[in-house]
Amino acid sequence: MMSDVCVFAPVSPAAERLRYILGEDDDMPNPTLFTEMDTLQQDGDELEWKESARWVKFEEKVEDGGERWSKPHVSTLSLHSLFELRTCLQTGTVVLDLEGYSLPQIVDEIIERQIDEGMLSPDLREKISFVLLRKHRHQTKKPIHRSLADMGKASGGARSPGAAAAFNRSTEDLRMKSGGYGRLRESLSHHLSRLRNKFMKKIPRDAEASNVLVGEVDFLDKPFVAFVRLAQATTLGGLTEVPVPTRFLFILLGPTGKAKSYNQIGRAIATLMVDDLFSDVAYKARDREDLIAGIDEFLDEVIVLPPGEWDPKIRIEPPKKVPTADKRKSVHSLNELGQPNGTAGGSGGHSEDEEMPVAHELGEELAHTGRFCGGLFLDMKRKLPWFPSDFYEGFHIQSISAVLFIYLGCITNAITFGGLLGDATDNYQGVMESFLGTALSGTVFCMFSGQPLIILSSTGPILIFEKLLFEFSKNNGIDYMELRLWIGIHSCIQCFLLVATDASYIIKYMTRFTEEGFSSLISFIFISDAIKKMMGSFKYYPINTDFKPDYVTAYKCECLAPDPMASMIFNGLVPVPTDNTSSLFGLNITDLDWSQLSKKECVKYGGSLVGNTCKYVPDLALMSFILFFGTYSMTVSLKKFKFSRYFPTKLRKLISDFSIFMAIMTFVGLDRLIGLKTPKLIVPTEFKPTRPDRGWIVLPFGKNPWWVYLASFVPALLVTILIFMDQQISAVIVNRKENKLRKGCGYHLDLFWVGVLMAVCSFLGLPWYVAATVISIAHIDSLKMESESSAPGEQPQFLGVREQRLTGILVFVLTGVSIFLAPVLQFIPMPVLYGVFLYMGVASLSGIQFWERIKLYMMPSKYQPDFPFLRHVPLRRVHLFTLVQIICLAVLWVLKSTVLAILFPVMILGLLVVRKMLDMVFSQHDLAWIDDILPGKDKKKDKKKKGDKDDTKKKDKKKGRADDSKDKVRNVKIYCHQLAGLEQKKPC
Repeated sequence: MMSDVCVFAPVSPAAERLRYILGEDDDMPNPTLFTEMDTLQQDGDELEWKESARWVKFEEKVEDGGERWSKPHVSTLSLHSLFELRTCLQTGTVVLDLEGYSLPQIVDEIIERQIDEGMLSPDLREKISFVLLRKHRHQTKKPIHRSLADMGKASGGARSPGAAAAFNRSTEDLRMKSGGYGRLRESLSHHLSRLRNKFMKKIPRDAEASNVLVGEVDFLDKPFVAFVRLAQATTLGGLTEVPVPTRFLFILLGPTGKAKSYNQIGRAIATLMVDDLFSDVAYKARDREDLIAGIDEFLDEVIVLPPGEWDPKIRIEPPKKVPTADKRKSVHSLNELGQPNGTAGGSGGHSEDEEMPVAHELGEELAHTGRFCGGLFLDMKRKLPWFPSDFYEGFHIQSISAVLFIYLGCITNAITFGGLLGDATDNYQGVMESFLGTALSGTVFCMFSGQPLIILSSTGPILIFEKLLFEFSKNNGIDYMELRLWIGIHSCIQCFLLVATDASYIIKYMTRFTEEGFSSLISFIFISDAIKKMMGSFKYYPINTDFKPDYVTAYKCECLAPDPMASMIFNGLVPVPTDNTSSLFGLNITDLDWSQLSKKECVKYGGSLVGNTCKYVPDLALMSFILFFGTYSMTVSLKKFKFSRYFPTKLRKLISDFSIFMAIMTFVGLDRLIGLKTPKLIVPTEFKPTRPDRGWIVLPFGKNPWWVYLASFVPALLVTILIFMDQQISAVIVNRKENKLRKGCGYHLDLFWVGVLMAVCSFLGLPWYVAATVISIAHIDSLKMESESSAPGEQPQFLGVREQRLTGILVFVLTGVSIFLAPVLQFIPMPVLYGVFLYMGVASLSGIQFWERIKLYMMPSKYQPDFPFLRHVPLRRVHLFTLVQIICLAVLWVLKSTVLAILFPVMILGLLVVRKMLDMVFSQHDLAWIDDILPGKDKKKDKKKKGDKDDTKKKDKKKGRADDSKDKVRNVKIYCHQLAGLEQKKPC
């Protein structure tokens, strides 16, 4: 007879009621609810309420023995307990907006109402009141053996139950007697307790409490049920574990023999009270039916687990991500078509925790204004109000770890590129110029740019361009520095033209396909360079595989005199000459004992080394590898330490923030302890150009023919394309919406300052600088912020990035003064810095969907992660798209490894062409999940949708539909309001 119970309805009555309740405008969001459940227990001859569970977001219950809280876990409720709770609210007392100021007064009001309604006998008044006003014992007892993490907490975190109750009783009495002064005293005690109670850090400041009291007594023959909402949240003495004012009170007392059932009903209402949707209903409910409608909607979303396929004793771990409260509270999604997202039956729709990916939109920053320098002025207007906060927000301990991390990466990069640049340009630009250019360009850019989180650095394509330019100048008799100056001037002017015409708007056509291809390439370059440099140690310091300890007596190395005559003189076979030939390198040959000279002295004085151990060196390669891999692995381990179970949260986060600094200091100390002469960081110690015959200023005229000044426009165009693509793609990656940047970006302003610095560096003979993708991503990662106050079991929420200019400025200022820090920096082994480089490259790959899709090739289908795109795109299409990206990456890799690397920026533009061609291979639905839809396609879809909407409106007018809500209903939902016979079920 299910047809009598099941009703065919487009929208349930509960959903219609909640639409009206939740649809009311309310500027103030409802407070977070802390729920505590106390059960009535016998303590000797006396009754007392003992805390048995609590909820902030997830459930924590007192373990057997009463000495510890359980791990936070998802509440698992029986469907029967929810139906019983629904019946309890239907038959019990519901009091909304009660003017209550103390627990005795509230209890008296509840009992009086039950007596008036004939639900309670008057002779039970005293007994009920006596039970409900018994003392409350909270879970504050600590075990004798405590962990180090607990010992680190303040000893005054919680008072004893007796002291707390006494204090609250005295406060209550004083408030009753003295009115305003009592309330002031109560407020002060409330804030003092907040400071002392460590658990309060897990509860938001504006939180309110809901108290659940359940128990069994022997004088009742039917349940005593009451649900109370106070008009104003009130602190009810020692009712709650923490000093949070109570807003809701649920009481369930019943006959003996059903304690387990009462406990389950109490857990059900407590779980409902911390549910975002039901708590909103509880605050806005006007009557009993609104509360029941909230339970019905909750039941509508409940997912039932088959009892034979899981163990109810298992505690479900809190999920890393849950649906947002706003999404569930949306009045347009409540119960619509049977599912929150409007899909009926699940066919052809999306699951309720998924939505179509948002369109590829980079914001108004890349809008084409059509005005001269329109984008630049908008960038300045957007960034100027944030300028003061860009400095004072940098004063945080997290900034210190970020500065140390990025500084070491920058000086390593400066030394590496400076050395390569010196070899390529015959020391016209070397390590000194690299340090000065990095400091000057980086400081100016971080001070005035639109996105100060971007880190400037030299790049591989610029290095190859410099090498080719120097060889061209040398072969054609053209002065290299003067030609380079004019190329820099032309490139600066071209950058200004790009800024003035809002040319940066082309970046909106760069989707995930292009971004991930570029960032993956740069990451692989960092990883490759770090490993190559490490492998070079095995070439310079080979491991002695031929050494045999058994033949150690046969190994020797002797220093022989420089020629036979000197040897004969030294051994006394020939008399010593009387002329000046007896002096060798300023020393008398007769004074030299060649067998006692060191290896360096022997070579210095012209001797020769003979023996099978003369080429022996300690195992520096092995030691270098230990330093290299140890730095990398320790950094990775300490970065993940904040997700471990050891030590308090703040200490874990501090260790994670300073992971790189701690790893570097550990292995620098190990290197000093072992004492081997591993290759060290070499920093210039004098402020002078690397090449003695050049100065700090490059003159624009006098060394080259006049036509060179004009012809340099052509190579400058290539440099401009390179700088534009490198800078703007890096900026797009930094400004991703995933980073939750709130201060906006400034693509035009960034390019403007890059152009200015091109000209300045050209006049000073310094290298050219552009955004460094990997180091910029590392800078972003080191400044990520997470919520400090989170519910027990809830994962810290990513809040965004600490956007400021201070860390970047300090990094580049430190880089500039590094020549004065040479006595300290000379102790850092280069393999340690190679390990930092490796970490930067690997860390920048995390979160790249392209890398995740590559790993899918090596996984059987049943072991593949549950990525959203795998739910909507066939696996073979995903593999095909990934294969195209791999081929493009391989082509870019080959190009950058040859002389054709100068065409690298052109090939980046080629990626845009490839992505456009993919529209002919993949559907827009597939591309929306594994990439982004190009802006042009998005507009076509919008126009089509708009046209469809217009057609629908015309049809609706013709049909004369009166109810707009029915227009949204396209399928029929089978709605079962209750199980058969539920209405006849006895209360509780």
